[in-house]
Amino acid sequence: MALALAWAAKGMYITAPNPRVGCVIVGDGIVIGAGHTQPAGQAHAEIQAMRDARARGHDVRGATAYVTLEPCSHYGRTPPCSNALVEAGLGRVVAAMLDPNPLVAGRGLAQLERAGIEVVSGVLADAAHELNIGFFSRMRRGLPWVRLKVAASLDGTTALENGESQWITGPDARADGHAWRARAQAILTGIGTVKADDPQLNVRGIDTPLPPRRVIVDSRLDIAPDARILQGESCWIVAAAELPQKAAALQAAGHEVIVLPNAGGKVDLPALMRELGRREINEVHVEAGSKLNASMVREGCVDELLVYLAPSLVGPGQGMFDLPPLAQLGDKRRLRFHDVARVGDDIRILARFTNTEE
Repeated sequence: MALALAWAAKGMYITAPNPRVGCVIVGDGIVIGAGHTQPAGQAHAEIQAMRDARARGHDVRGATAYVTLEPCSHYGRTPPCSNALVEAGLGRVVAAMLDPNPLVAGRGLAQLERAGIEVVSGVLADAAHELNIGFFSRMRRGLPWVRLKVAASLDGTTALENGESQWITGPDARADGHAWRARAQAILTGIGTVKADDPQLNVRGIDTPLPPRRVIVDSRLDIAPDARILQGESCWIVAAAELPQKAAALQAAGHEVIVLPNAGGKVDLPALMRELGRREINEVHVEAGSKLNASMVREGCVDELLVYLAPSLVGPGQGMFDLPPLAQLGDKRRLRFHDVARVGDDIRILARFTNTEE
């Protein structure tokens, strides 16, 4: 199963909106085939692994398939993998975990059992869950998994008071940040960051056949036509009001304007998360300023923080979150450390809100 998970990771940047799945087929104690899910509409991991086995001259009848997610049992963009496994005569299927997709949800394994195939599930389930945390979130909650990234000095400063922030963290941390961008299907920022930094917010240094969609929270559509983020791939720009003239100019340039107002005249962030889920976005990567960061946290739209801390002290400047003061310490927002690692000279912390449903 560990090998199957390694194969699944090979599909990290290509399978969305489908999950990243790997499959390894073992016969007579040796690996006779392996594969991972291809882009949407193409072969799933089980089909790839069986093709690989046959191309190597192996018969898969009676063999064991180790797959990182329950084989699908419904007709979607491709036929059911459970049918293919039954027809191929596999003797045993070991799945890391059940598929949370309501169209599957145990039906795939049940079909295999009815066909006389031995079934085992729950092997390295935690690792399989982490690989597809966004897919599981969308299937279970109708929401993408939202990861908010910040880079700061050890005293919590993300930029000087004049806005200068390049670079607080080192090159290894910046490269690592691009890897996290690449695995998301959407990169979200706010108009404040666009105006202050004029970022591209694309992925550099990693081959991403499916580049993440850039999403800009811009209540009044104040974005400049020549903003670098608007160059290249189409963006989704989220406004809080119907602004026909500004919207028409952006749409003429190939971008989409989404209007989602809240009662306060700002963008309704929870509604935006639901809309991204409806659009089959599994993971959202947020890189914004302290105001939008705070709004996202306050509205309960963030599942985990991706924090890079540099071994430096910068002093007064811009912070990570522009949150209001608390009346008492008991009102603090609680997180738990999920992973802490050294990346070059910096520390990377992955911390999850304790009320998040994984």
